[in-house]
Amino acid sequence: MPYTFEPSPARGRVLVFDSGIGGLTVAAEIRALGPRLSVHYAADTAFFPYGDKSDEALRDRLPRVAKALVDTVQPDVFVIACNTASTLALAEVRAALAIPVVGTVPAIKPAAKLTETGTIGLLATPGTIRRAYTARLIEEFAAGKRVILHGSLELVKLAEAHARGEDVPTEAYAAAQAPLFDAEGGGEIDTIVLACTHFPLVRGQLIATAPRPVSYIDSGAAIARQTIRVLPENTHSGGQGGTACLTRPPDETDGISRVLRRYGFPELQFVAFDPNATTSADAAP
Repeated sequence: MPYTFEPSPARGRVLVFDSGIGGLTVAAEIRALGPRLSVHYAADTAFFPYGDKSDEALRDRLPRVAKALVDTVQPDVFVIACNTASTLALAEVRAALAIPVVGTVPAIKPAAKLTETGTIGLLATPGTIRRAYTARLIEEFAAGKRVILHGSLELVKLAEAHARGEDVPTEAYAAAQAPLFDAEGGGEIDTIVLACTHFPLVRGQLIATAPRPVSYIDSGAAIARQTIRVLPENTHSGGQGGTACLTRPPDETDGISRVLRRYGFPELQFVAFDPNATTSADAAP
């Protein structure tokens, strides 16, 4: 049976969080499903991108920055619209907050149901690729399937550039996803999981530059449904939303203010966050 979209009448305040602008794809899904919700956005621009940071640095930073942002916005639900953060520190963030926290995980389960060849591509950041959490998802939901993984920070940069309105050569998208198709067994891929919230920003470009037709799926719609599901009975007043909180002054970010306004977040607020020494550590090669 075809899926029938029906907007939810739910009200409340939701804060969608990512390191950069990738979470805007999730915010759009939540707004579409819950048009009466007050949706706000937060980006940890002072520590972007998460995909090349060490596990230790992220586990230390994420609960603290989440607490600072929630104290500022006072949402009813906190949505971590980042696969890297969710697969590493979801439990720690939940322990630090007194409100429901919705995480983001790669859409491996629906991909396993969708594939006809039994071969799935997983396109993510290097951080998500190496997480034990991702391996457990594959073991649990894609047993008996072949899953080919590729971590690409380059595609994150391409998605950010595209969102800023820059001209990105078509061949750059082809090169970013080529390792999936060039890998052993890659000729059998018929379904690709976009396991980074940045990547749906350039879904059309990926479709256009794939060597053959494949299905691209992500977790955005599922996150929106879960957000509605966990809203408490007594919520904050809805309002219009549209505020974006940044951990670096807006004038120091590379065009993000313009992107946020374009995606419906015209009010920018700087949230000062004092990191400790470990938050500058890069991931091990």
